[in-house]
Amino acid sequence: MTDLDTTSNHRQAEILEALRKAGGTARIQSLASALDVSDETIRRNLRRLVEGGLVQKHHGGARLVERAVEADLTTRLQEHAEPKRRIAAEVARLIDDGASLFLDVGSTTSLIAEALQRHSGLSVVTNSVAVAYRLAMRNGNRVFFAGGELRANDGGSFGPEALAFVRNFRLDLAVISTSGICPERGLMFSDLTEAQLARAMVDQAARCIVAADARKFHRTAPILLGDPRDIDILVTDEDPPEDLAAAARHWGTTIRVAR
Repeated sequence: MTDLDTTSNHRQAEILEALRKAGGTARIQSLASALDVSDETIRRNLRRLVEGGLVQKHHGGARLVERAVEADLTTRLQEHAEPKRRIAAEVARLIDDGASLFLDVGSTTSLIAEALQRHSGLSVVTNSVAVAYRLAMRNGNRVFFAGGELRANDGGSFGPEALAFVRNFRLDLAVISTSGICPERGLMFSDLTEAQLARAMVDQAARCIVAADARKFHRTAPILLGDPRDIDILVTDEDPPEDLAAAARHWGTTIRVAR
């Protein structure tokens, strides 16, 4: 990924966040003023977001499409719940008692923590209140919680404190979720802070498991995780399309389908 790509991804994430703070819609001039950039910079990055299906243009401005607005964790736990539980159970089968692992924030990883409640002797590093609650003070587990400000919508801790905390550990596994999976670009995120923390977890783990239901196939977002060859196992609920299956083979990623 070039420096230009990185800058564009960062700018698109800022635009998405500015639109969320504005209630989902804003004029181009307002976005430019909020981000201290030119109107043309906003227009150029909005075109990429429109192509990715995250934003719709309207006269003089833009609005978030419905799926670009992240629902709170309680709502997401109820969406597509049965496939997510199958994925969670399959991930739990891949984890031995006594393992050390990172678990990020999200509805699927929260269900993975629930599926791990009969495991013992786990060492878990997480930025998710839901994960910590499900696994702490149980079966001899050790849970390390990344500090920082908790987000209201999902109980996730983010920021420089969380990043610095994660980098203190070297663990067996990183178990992460994602906003989308693209054959050409790998794992993609809608939120820059989520992508940064997931990247740190992957860097500090010997192996990486990605848990993602089939709705994430071919879904795009502006932030890249990094090198998709770092993904060892993709656990999902349906066989992926052939182009994505071929990309996984190229990355050296094993696909496990939770039937």
